[in-house]
Amino acid sequence: MNPADGALAPAILPSLSIARYGQTREVAEAVAFLAGPGAGYITGSGILVDGGISA
Repeated sequence: MNPADGALAPAILPSLSIARYGQTREVAEAVAFLAGPGAGYITGSGILVDGGISA
């Protein structure tokens, strides 16, 4: 279920730094980067793809 479809969506949206829900494509792009050669020197890090809600 997409969070944007839920009853709590209007309450959660203002807490996102960029004021919109993320798209599946945006998460997939982060995963593709981490799985590709460009991330070959990244170790022991977490990359949050959460629209700034954890900031």
